[in-house]
Formats: sequence, structure tokens, C-alpha cells
Amino acid sequence: MRVRSGVRVAFMASLVVGLAAGAGGCSQQTVKPMKIEIKVDPMVQVTNTLQGYAKGQNLGSEVTGYDSMVSSVKAVSPEKAEILEKGLAEIKKPGADVKAKAKALLAELGLTAESK
Repeated sequence: MRVRSGVRVAFMASLVVGLAAGAGGCSQQTVKPMKIEIKVDPMVQVTNTLQGYAKGQNLGSEVTGYDSMVSSVKAVSPEKAEILEKGLAEIKKPGADVKAKAKALLAELGLTAESK
């Protein structure tokens, strides 16, 4: 029992010292807020989406984000945005061969289709 109570005393002592150091603080420094700007290439999302379709992925909820995807591409390349908009409209038509249309759209946009 003495070993256990000795361990408890040592633990409590280190806990008290730790709390005292934390409460007193070493030195308080002010944190300066920073603005971090992250630039995202909208073509990355387009590529990932189309590559998924080209590999056989079915259409899902991402279809609701097509307009947003086209808008973000339009800010970078209006020509590619127009091609993308037309291609996505074809892809989401009922009965469309999504896999073939996605591969064709990737090629038309100059993007690479991963074959896995």
C-alpha cells in the first residue's frame, strides 16, 4: 500500500505544480489573426467528377452542384465552362451512356481520364 500512496502523492504533487504553472502562465502573447487565402483550381473538381463517371460511377447528389461547378470554371475559362455545361447536360439526360460521355467530355476539355 505504501507504494501506491507514494505514487498518489507524487502524482498529486506534479498535478499541483502543473496547474500552478498553467494558471500563472509563462508569458501571455497576443495571437494575431491571419487571413489565409487558398486558391482552388475548379478544374480539379471537374476532373475528379468526370473521372469517376468514366470509371463507371453512377450519377449521385453531385448533379445538384453542376451549376456551381460550371460557374467556378467560367471564372477561369468561359470557353471550357460552355463545353462543360453542354457536356453535363448530356450526361444527366435519362438513359445517357454516362461512362462514354464522361470520357468524351474529359478529352474535349483537355483533361486526362485515368484508366483504373
